[in-house]
Amino acid sequence: MSDTVRPFRIEVPEADLTDLRDRLARARWPEPETVDDWSQGIPLAYTRELCDYWATQYDWRATEARLNRLPQFVTELDGLDIHYLHVRSPHHGALPIVLTHGWPGSLVEFEKVIGPLTDPVAHGGEAADAFHVIVPSLPGYGFSGKPTNTGWTVARTAAAWATLMDRLGYGRYGAQGGDWGAMVTATLGHLDPEHVAGIHLNMPMAAPGGLDVSDLTPAEQAALESFADHRRWGTGYSKEQSTRPQTVGYGLVDSPVGQAAWIVEKFWAWTDCDGHPEHVLTRDELLDNVMLYWLPAAAASSARLYWESFVRPGFDLVTVPTGCSIFPKEIMRMSRRWAASRFTDIVYWNELDRGGHFAAFEQPATFVDEVRAFFQLVR
Repeated sequence: MSDTVRPFRIEVPEADLTDLRDRLARARWPEPETVDDWSQGIPLAYTRELCDYWATQYDWRATEARLNRLPQFVTELDGLDIHYLHVRSPHHGALPIVLTHGWPGSLVEFEKVIGPLTDPVAHGGEAADAFHVIVPSLPGYGFSGKPTNTGWTVARTAAAWATLMDRLGYGRYGAQGGDWGAMVTATLGHLDPEHVAGIHLNMPMAAPGGLDVSDLTPAEQAALESFADHRRWGTGYSKEQSTRPQTVGYGLVDSPVGQAAWIVEKFWAWTDCDGHPEHVLTRDELLDNVMLYWLPAAAASSARLYWESFVRPGFDLVTVPTGCSIFPKEIMRMSRRWAASRFTDIVYWNELDRGGHFAAFEQPATFVDEVRAFFQLVR
């Protein structure tokens, strides 16, 4: 295995963009839904409107140029090339932090928070809150390599992140994540406690069997009801990806309409958007994220993380200092006592009044405040 760190630039061939526009123009559409809401899935009218914009107005080259202004690298970790952003702070004493996305997210989730985290002074903050920011793309996601063998679980990914931080010369660092990123981050805290200063999670998860459901608080009761509704109506994607990721990949890799619909519906369901994802994210932001699945044809490779880990997740005890920010539209909102069944040193806990599953993407200023507030306690 090579420990070489190689500079990386996103350079999508023009033929790939021409192919995308051609596929969008030739899309074969289903009939409209028989309801007047999103309960059967993303509505036809909006999907056609979004895809027409994608084909005729969306500017990938502007996004590509913007992302290429951020330092990007590739390095081999456990036999797989991993793509990551590495943005160093100009401030002395900055704490390294690795930010990990989940599905159907990508590194673009964190784009709006990189500046405030790395250079707080330029964004109205204090130099003492500065971070060196590392944002890897998960194995099989974005411009990271696609595993060709089984075994790329949450635990293996966390171990790779520990290797990455060591390779970058960081003997002490923090970690943050939501969704699968929260699982990777928690596992990283378990695997590398001698180097992890603390972890911050916006979707802490603990073993369901270990949760005390006696004497439920109103908030816990509401959380259980919300999760039960999600399990009934919102988990079809995860059942398919955790059991047949290859099968679902064929349609999504072949059809940009299918890939966009598969992803954007989750931004409707999981953001605090008052009924429409474009209330909280722009159309370009939604498509920037979709492009990090479409361009590298990552539908099947990203879904395999569910096959590897979803039905047998690890909930190892985590003893490093932990901070949790609970957003009201999160899929599963842990209470502090539930989270404490796994995280033994919760030093920061805050329940927000606005925001959802994609915290850094939806509410970047709040996200930055939360990360700063926690790491002030453990630097």
